[in-house]
Amino acid sequence: MKKIVMSLGGSLIVPDKINADFLKKFRKLIVSLVKKKNQIGIVCGGGKICRNYISAANKTKKIKGIDADWIGIMASRFNAELVRAIFSDLAYEKVIYNPTERFETKKKVLIAAGWLPGCSTDKDAVLLAKNLGADSLINLTNIDYVYDKDPRKFKSAKPIREIRWKNFRRIIGNKWKSGLNLPFDPVASRLAQKLELKVIILRGSNLTNLKNCLEGKKFRGTVIN
Repeated sequence: MKKIVMSLGGSLIVPDKINADFLKKFRKLIVSLVKKKNQIGIVCGGGKICRNYISAANKTKKIKGIDADWIGIMASRFNAELVRAIFSDLAYEKVIYNPTERFETKKKVLIAAGWLPGCSTDKDAVLLAKNLGADSLINLTNIDYVYDKDPRKFKSAKPIREIRWKNFRRIIGNKWKSGLNLPFDPVASRLAQKLELKVIILRGSNLTNLKNCLEGKKFRGTVIN
């Protein structure tokens, strides 16, 4: 049985309001993978809900980083409960908070969320991949590629199709901050490099492209290894 782990960005679940159309199509794709005897781990992010709550808190009173992290964790858990519910009997009966915990289940869909402060759910996805014995992780985000610099600021930014961890980490830096919006967070990247885990970053809303990636076909995205 092949183990597949995905980090599902919260911006895909709730860009402005809950994206029911995306979730319906995403569920259909995951069910098709399950029918091929795959086990799928999906770690849900907090996304815009997280950033909105942190922003509102800071406008009221500047909050501590650890408090902002906990807001993000709870946002991811709320999103994860929604995702777990739509898979019904296919999914493990509870959302996994501790991705390092050993558990026995025959369920083919495992839904996880934020665990501890100090990182994003990207790190939780890396830990779940390690726990399940997956050799790669697909990060479903809102960009097609990692770029050599911020494409929102620099028109000359170039897409990167493949990159080594040490070079990727030079681009994103080493510091974590709550609500940080990066292709893959610095703490998770450090751990993924240590574990020699391959991470694929692609636009999660393009489910045809995701399917191509899963089937070993040509796809749009960045491979980090």
